[in-house]
Amino acid sequence: MTTPLMLAMIALALAQPVPAALARTRWPDRSPRAAIVLWQSLALAAVLATLGAGLSAAWWLVLHEGRPVADPGLLRVGLHVACLGLTLLVGVRLTWAAWSVGRELRSARRRHRHLVDLLGAPDAAHGGVRVLDASDPIAYCVPGLDSRVVITRGALSALEEPEVEAVLAHERSHLRARHDLVVEGFSALHRAFPRLLRSDASLDRTRELVEMLADDRARVRTGELPLARALVKVGGRPAPQGALGSGGGVLERRLLRIADPPQARAAAAACYLLAAAVTIGPTAALAIPWLSSAAATLRLG
Repeated sequence: MTTPLMLAMIALALAQPVPAALARTRWPDRSPRAAIVLWQSLALAAVLATLGAGLSAAWWLVLHEGRPVADPGLLRVGLHVACLGLTLLVGVRLTWAAWSVGRELRSARRRHRHLVDLLGAPDAAHGGVRVLDASDPIAYCVPGLDSRVVITRGALSALEEPEVEAVLAHERSHLRARHDLVVEGFSALHRAFPRLLRSDASLDRTRELVEMLADDRARVRTGELPLARALVKVGGRPAPQGALGSGGGVLERRLLRIADPPQARAAAAACYLLAAAVTIGPTAALAIPWLSSAAATLRLG
């Protein structure tokens, strides 16, 4: 019974306290790409541990000293079926969450693209950009196969040309790298876990990290000062549902990163090592012996 209990404890730890503790640290900000991989590994390990706990518990209930129980009784059979059912339920809930989040986001983006095309006008000075006649300085992108980059006339009036280029570079970076898929995956996991067991930290930090990643690409293209000035002018204004915007994330931390670009190699190496350890280590250490025992039992049977 050790394996299912340990896997269940790992799943609970990775679902809430570990993400909450990691969210309070700031060193992953030094390498957003590697930090996203780390957050993904935490989510993947939590799912694998949950599924492994259910399957190993179901297997344990029909074995005794490594051999199938001749007469397990109604209680063991009932618990065995319950463990398999709960494991199946976890898989079904994950599938439903991924489908429902994807459907909602694509529907929202489709509606918003229609509104942007209806109300906006092409910007002759910046190819592929739609301009909305609004006074608030806002810029964002609507991701997807039929993507849009949107900016308001208020933003064009408030920003100097290098700052406009910085904002547009930021949004185009989101579209090229498909950051929306990263956020969508974490949104699905957030919905799949019950409210009492999940942490908002994974989703919130991922949204911040994709903004930092787009900042890094825009800084390389336009320089630090235009990007920082642009973020001050358009920051703090959230993008519509399903969109990604320059104003997302924690603005103060983003500005500090732009002003003093971090040396990312050590942080990236630490993130990748932790990601590998979290994904492979605990699950493999517990699951491999259990799988070996199960295989031996099947051969004996």
